[in-house]
This record gives sequence, structure tokens and C-alpha cells, in this order.
Amino acid sequence: MAEEKKDVQINSEDKKVKSSKMVKGRKSIAYLQKCKDEGTPIVQMCPANRDQFFTMAAEMAGCDICRLTVPAENTLMSIEHAPWWIRTVRNAAKYIHINFYMQTPTFASKEKALEYGSMYMAEGADSLLPMGINNETLQYMADNHLVVFGHVGALSGWQTSRHGGYKRLGKTAEDAMKIFRMAYEYQECGMMAMTIELTPIEVTNAIAKKLRVPVISIAAGGAADGCEMVDFDTFNMMPSLASHAKVYGDFFKWSASAYGAWANDVRTGAYPEDKHGFHMEESELEKFLNALEKVK
Repeated sequence: MAEEKKDVQINSEDKKVKSSKMVKGRKSIAYLQKCKDEGTPIVQMCPANRDQFFTMAAEMAGCDICRLTVPAENTLMSIEHAPWWIRTVRNAAKYIHINFYMQTPTFASKEKALEYGSMYMAEGADSLLPMGINNETLQYMADNHLVVFGHVGALSGWQTSRHGGYKRLGKTAEDAMKIFRMAYEYQECGMMAMTIELTPIEVTNAIAKKLRVPVISIAAGGAADGCEMVDFDTFNMMPSLASHAKVYGDFFKWSASAYGAWANDVRTGAYPEDKHGFHMEESELEKFLNALEKVK
């Protein structure tokens, strides 16, 4: 019993023990709302299948949001690996707002949405992105204190099939009003921010102005309350550039150049140099070489 009390005392006095994953300065949903209210444009990146170091670099550059997905071969693997991947990225980037993309099976019911959503936020996500969620499930998540930062306009992946594929929406007044009504209902059901995708510039900006919550444009032209771009576009990693994208760096050219320079140094003997290693003491070296010579 004495030993047990001692262990408890040591743990309670350990200054390094943290009771929360939150850190001072983290860009919470309240921070994003303040940006909208003050008219400060919000910057959102999406590393897609790129690693945590892209997110770290984005945080260092002052980006506000990372729309995070899980690199996996299929949906089940993505769901299984999600807690680990959220922790991995959060450990690399302590302050950026992580908006985590939920796979559809994780919000197939409101109970599942609460189960998975609460786990994702406990692991380090700041908000949740259930693409195409219904109002009842959204309301249930919001009522149970989950932060939902969702999506309107064009959807992604298999969900585009009902619209005839991934294409521009809201080109008529009637279609634009459908998008607005969906966005408004989402807001009233507890969604605290949203991205809007593939809508006309005028529609994008008008909806962002009409809603109370932050609205981030992606492939939507208008500035809204901020913009998102996927790293594949930012770093010129696609076979061809999309109309909405702008290249700010050439990842393959840069990285291949670095690899090429290193490989050339290896092949020409320029690397490694003497300073890149260390030497054995002469007396020990002599002993080693003598012992080696005796080995048959």
C-alpha cells in the first residue's frame, strides 16, 4: 500500500503530465469565427495523401486549417487508421486547426457519428467533416458538443454520382438557392463552419456573406471568408493544372534535384567526406585488423 501511495504522489507532482491535448494558441473553431467576424481571410490547406510534414510546414507558414484525410488503400483501412493518423499529424503540428474528414460509414447513424466523432476529437481533431450528412445526425452531433465543420456544393468521390459526376453546381438561380438552403439548414442545425465547392463566384460570396458561420471556398472562385487549396495543386503534383488551382512550388522538380545532387556526390566520391564519419583509435584499429586477419 505504501508503494502505491508513493506512485500516486510522484504522478501528481510530475510537471510534465498533461490532462488535455489542447495547447495555448491552438486555432479553434472560435478562432475561425473571430476571423470571419473581423474580416480576416482564412487560409485552409489539404495535404491529401501527403504526410504530416506538409502540415507542419503549412503551420510554420501561418496557415489556419488543415483538412485532413487518412492515406489508406480502402475505406475500412482509413477508418481503422484514423486515430493514429490524427495523432501523428497533431504531434507534428500543434496549432493548426485540424478539420478531419469522416468516412461515410462512421456517420451512417447518429449514434455512430457521436461514437467516431468524439473519438476523433479526443485524438486531436478540432472539427469534423461528415460529407453529405443529414440534418438529424448533424443536430445530434452538435447537441452532444461535437464541432462539425462540414461541406456544401459539389461533393467528392462516389457521392458525385447522383449529380452526374464532379461538376460545377449553382449555375442557375434555382440551383444556387438549393445550395444556400442546404447551407442555411446546416448552420441552423449546429454546423459551425463549412467549405463550399464548385459554385459560381457570385454564389460563393453571397452565401458566405449571408451566413453567420465561416465559409471557405474550394474551386469556387469567390474569396468567401477564406480559401482552400489541395497540396497536389499547390506543389504542381497533378498531371494537368485544374482551372481553380495556382502553383506555388514544384515539388517533384525540387525533390528530384536534391536527390540527384546527392546521388551524383555518392557516385563521384564527393559524399561522404571525412567529416561525415569518425575514426577509430589507432591502437584499437590495430587490434581489430590483427583479429580480422586471423579469421579464416
